[in-house]
Amino acid sequence: MGWIGATTMTTPDLSTVSAISDWYVDALAAASPNMATGLGIPGRETELTDYSPDGHAERSAIRRQAEAALRQLNIETPDQVGGRPERDRVARDVMLERFEYEAELEAQQEHLRSLNILASPLQNTRQVFDLMPRETEEDHANIVERMGAVPEALERYRSSLAAGMDAGIVVAQRQVRGGIEQCRVWSGQGPSGSPNKSGTGFFQALCDDLGIDGGANARAAAEGYAAMGDWLETEYLPRANPKDPVGRERYQAASRGFNGIELDLDETYQWGWEEVWRIQSEMAETANRISPGATAAEAIAILESDDARAIEGEDAFREWMQQTQDETMQALLGTHFDIAEPVQEIEAMIAPPGGALAMYYTGPSEDFSRPGRTWYPTGGETRFPLWRELSVCYHEGVPGHHLQIGTTRYLGEELTRYQRLLAGTSGYVEGWALYAERLMAELGYLEDPAYYMGLLSSQALRAVRVVIDIGMHLELPIPEREEYHGGETWTPELALPFLIERSFFPEKMLASEVDRYLGWPGQAISYKVGEREWLAARESARQSLGDAFNLKAFHRAALELGPMGLQQLRDEMSRPTALSPLEGGDAEGRGGVSAS
Repeated sequence: MGWIGATTMTTPDLSTVSAISDWYVDALAAASPNMATGLGIPGRETELTDYSPDGHAERSAIRRQAEAALRQLNIETPDQVGGRPERDRVARDVMLERFEYEAELEAQQEHLRSLNILASPLQNTRQVFDLMPRETEEDHANIVERMGAVPEALERYRSSLAAGMDAGIVVAQRQVRGGIEQCRVWSGQGPSGSPNKSGTGFFQALCDDLGIDGGANARAAAEGYAAMGDWLETEYLPRANPKDPVGRERYQAASRGFNGIELDLDETYQWGWEEVWRIQSEMAETANRISPGATAAEAIAILESDDARAIEGEDAFREWMQQTQDETMQALLGTHFDIAEPVQEIEAMIAPPGGALAMYYTGPSEDFSRPGRTWYPTGGETRFPLWRELSVCYHEGVPGHHLQIGTTRYLGEELTRYQRLLAGTSGYVEGWALYAERLMAELGYLEDPAYYMGLLSSQALRAVRVVIDIGMHLELPIPEREEYHGGETWTPELALPFLIERSFFPEKMLASEVDRYLGWPGQAISYKVGEREWLAARESARQSLGDAFNLKAFHRAALELGPMGLQQLRDEMSRPTALSPLEGGDAEGRGGVSAS
């Protein structure tokens, strides 16, 4: 299998930022086959990442070697990337910020309790198969061989969780129960041990879809997840933490990691409430536009039941998403954004069952042989009201995740390989995507009050996240002035009704959301926190440049900086060197907005 020792720690040249970046990406990809597949880096297609303590130690050693080399650099010596010391400094600072945070996580031994319902090794080991090439016989053989590696990969992952148990470092029972259910679905047992709808697990279903014989390896992969579910239920769950909140100290660190900025959590919590109340008021106004005198709930009920604004069937819905993303790409191309040719391709996909019920995006491979993809988990639904989905398409596709991540991948001349493939924080990435939703409204694409209500629902969900994510984990009181349980302390039981009442998303999806927030502290707030920073950066540039400000040039200059933490984004966008390229360019486009 080549689990341990696949990476040589000898390095020929670590004398420049780009050389360190190249070595680090290659070394980490060799030690992280799942990551390599996700980035489209060839060479580890039949292997899976080793999530054991030894595997983690190997990856940590790679990070420490790269960090030591970065700190020894004379940054005034121009690097080949961009040919300017200023670009070298930005690239170095991006890496060091992440390395420092990863070292903090290591000191806290967070890798020994890496289990949640959305983004942990439990899901990564399954989801890597979604990103594998599927066109040739060799691709099919790689898939089948990698399936054979699943049982050992899960066993190695269990060794980290077991070490965490022995040290008293465990996750909450809620996350374990969610993981058990996912194991049941992917193994073919179905939720709580009952047969799933297809009668097969994920691995056999994938083989059936591709018309290949998975044989013993597909069965072994399914049995591996069945065994993982059994172990989680019988061994881990009884020793898991019955308490969901992680507390202020762990939450502060987690929020810093997801956002790349040190937040005043109490101020952010209060700001989140102000946003909830502001959006609530705007939803009431928009409801009146949809149906005079209607409340927000009544207007949304009208939109939900309107067959003229709904699509029947998964295939038809996927086609609508694809058409919407293609049309948006063409409308924005050359107006408010420069979009490179390889980035102009995007695929809309229906997500495999079993995961969390939230749409997500996967970026293109490094060489763009695999395009960026938006993934929609249907949760078994076959009817899709569209009033909310247009804004979701903008968030996940263009001008949201796909434009930002695809552009970053394309900037080979300006950014280091680390910046293109591994850099950034959730606050930067998700903040941009939420900014993109708002931008489309500013540009006139959501003038229909039905679609604008969809945007407000999306904004409301993200504002409510700020309130309940911080509120639950820090066990804060609900403000006295709030009509919803004012003065009471947040609990998970209070969170779900509040989510439903204020965001109007489907209850099935929101139940999964509460579990997600509790298992991924600090991530849920990154959308609104990041959007706030992006809007502040744009407003600062507009105030500094006055009539010379240009929206298209702002987008180009900001994205060409590459992904980073929000504190660095704030610092970089305040530098005079960042403002100078913003003058000029063409910002004409739909809606006639050039500086909003």
